[in-house]
Amino acid sequence: MPTEIILPKVDMDMATGRISKWLVAEGATVKQGDPIFEIETDKAAMEVEAPASGTLGNIIAHEGADVPVGNPVAWIYAAGEAVAAPLKKETVQAATQAAEASPVTQAAVSVERTAQTSGDIRATPLAKRLAREGGIDLSHVKGSGPHGRIVSADIEDAIAARSTKSTVQDIVPVANATEHDARTRAYFEPGSFEELPHDSMRKTIARRLLEAKQTIPHFYVSADCELDALMAAREAINASAPKGADGKPLYKLSVNDFVIKALAVALMRVPDANVTWTENAMLKHKHADVGVAVSIPGGLITPIVRKAELKSLSAISNEMKDLASRARNRKLKPEEYQGGSTAVSNLGMFGVKNFQAIVNPPHATILAVGAGEQRAVVKNGQLSVATVMTVTFSTDHRAVDGALGAELLQAFKSLIENPVGMLV
Repeated sequence: MPTEIILPKVDMDMATGRISKWLVAEGATVKQGDPIFEIETDKAAMEVEAPASGTLGNIIAHEGADVPVGNPVAWIYAAGEAVAAPLKKETVQAATQAAEASPVTQAAVSVERTAQTSGDIRATPLAKRLAREGGIDLSHVKGSGPHGRIVSADIEDAIAARSTKSTVQDIVPVANATEHDARTRAYFEPGSFEELPHDSMRKTIARRLLEAKQTIPHFYVSADCELDALMAAREAINASAPKGADGKPLYKLSVNDFVIKALAVALMRVPDANVTWTENAMLKHKHADVGVAVSIPGGLITPIVRKAELKSLSAISNEMKDLASRARNRKLKPEEYQGGSTAVSNLGMFGVKNFQAIVNPPHATILAVGAGEQRAVVKNGQLSVATVMTVTFSTDHRAVDGALGAELLQAFKSLIENPVGMLV
């Protein structure tokens, strides 16, 4: 039997992957471990290796196709094993369209694949017919008849199991989406717009944020932080930065570097807020792993500064520059953007004064950071001018209630306004 090449799950949030490039042509000989194609997930691009040695055949997922995780994309035939006839073009197209609509797919491909590979599989004629009609791959069915022969009852059980696994959610949203899209298009004159299909990243962002808003009870607390002391400290630290062999400073701190450090230290001072909600227990973290939202073409990604409370400002600054650069090139490893205990979303560079971010599980908090600007403030009854930045904590109210969120915000504000406190 040929070895099936499936689209692997390389990200815990991954539902589909897009094949960006086949590295090996159909009919070529490959060795186990050879890179054979490249996939784009919603977060990164990576190569997939051959699971076995042999001849690559029957590629059914072509470049640019979005494929559900776990679905076959091609097969590898061992030495001496006859390569099945190429799949019909219309069969592949139908299967690809079905795959994009729902993970419960590949009836057409399974039917033809069953016909091509079932020659050495013991099955009754009725079982074979039911398998063809039901889109069941006989190679995946364990026979219960004499000598392991597949009988009709085995096929009926396989169809029932597949139907049980396929929830209504797998099918209904697709029909609803098609109907909704048609209604939306009807509002606009034909030809007055251009359709830009969603890529994997945009689909995942939409799914996760919808899920977060629907399932996480958000609570918000805001405060204004004065930045004058921080700006003076930043200027002094950058001015004294040592130079490298090229004559350039070894680091250049940004306000966001101070924000990351202050958030990490604040979580250590208010450890009850450094948590993750699960249905059976609260996960209380020993370190502050701070995710930082980075805008990239087509969406955003949140690389994580691990154990940020233990790192110097210069280390955080250089690490973030590296993470952000590789994020924009989709070169991050899954462990560099998965997990974390909190996150920072900073839109200050765009002149945004304040906003509320959406909590991204498994985080229980996220800090939205606005622009620093000169504002009129009153100190000791006197009107003066200060550089002020508005920040807002969004919290998962199941894990971090209002009073606890306010305590965390107070600790953060104290560190931002007195930056020496995060240096000792």
